Amino acid sequence: MPRFELNNKFIKNVVKLALIEDLYPSGDITSDLIKNKKIIKVKLVSNQKAVIGGLLFAKKAFNLIDSRIKFITKKKDGSLVKKNSIIAIIQGNIKNILIAERVALNFLSHISGIATLTNQFLKLTKKKCKVCCTRKTIPNLRVIQKYAVKLGGGTNHRFNLSDEYLIKDNHIASTNLKELVKLAIKNKKNKKITVEVDNLKQLKDIIGLKFNTVLFDNMSVKNLKAGVKIAKKFYETEASGNINLKSVKSVVSTGVDRVSIGSLTHSAPSIDFKLEF
Repeated sequence: MPRFELNNKFIKNVVKLALIEDLYPSGDITSDLIKNKKIIKVKLVSNQKAVIGGLLFAKKAFNLIDSRIKFITKKKDGSLVKKNSIIAIIQGNIKNILIAERVALNFLSHISGIATLTNQFLKLTKKKCKVCCTRKTIPNLRVIQKYAVKLGGGTNHRFNLSDEYLIKDNHIASTNLKELVKLAIKNKKNKKITVEVDNLKQLKDIIGLKFNTVLFDNMSVKNLKAGVKIAKKFYETEASGNINLKSVKSVVSTGVDRVSIGSLTHSAPSIDFKLEF
């Protein structure tokens, strides 16, 4: 199965589906009341401090409705902006701008929200470790959400189930952990191997085996610190499990190399944008 890439074709297809969702079955019946062909110029403004993301999606939404609409960017994806910053100038037919407005802003709001939350985590870690997203993404939006994480300065974890071995607690429910790790090592074929542990006994059972990363899941700071001390000589270390903006500093203080945070993609608040006519 080919990996999806964030290119023009992908962006066009995704935005097209979003427009169909908004306009099916009868179009924008309210904007259709506007009969004049007035050309206007409007400002796209951020109502809050944010890391901007999704400008290509917003531009595509307007251009798929009307290729004559001009979308002039004033900021770039990944830019940190203040409240009331002008992000872009949009010029074109008022009716067509109104038709595309909500889809364009939805993409901007969601992508910028993820980028902004990721950046908040990154600042709290003071870049002492990597901030990673997970596969806890909204179905069919993984490419977009992982792009947003990178805009915020974060790191993408595995994209799909075939990217690397990740042996978790559910995998060992009916199988011996050490034997499962040995099987992964035997069959790895240049794939990374990450092994999840939720206590120090599990860690000690597998220490010395040749894999890449130990993932400490839902462990207390005290146990996490002890685990990192044991594992650091042999493996990359990672922590996960309900890590939030309040707890991330204490987790990072244990010396882990990376933290994986599901909320980056499944719970990031949207950023508020508006068009100023």
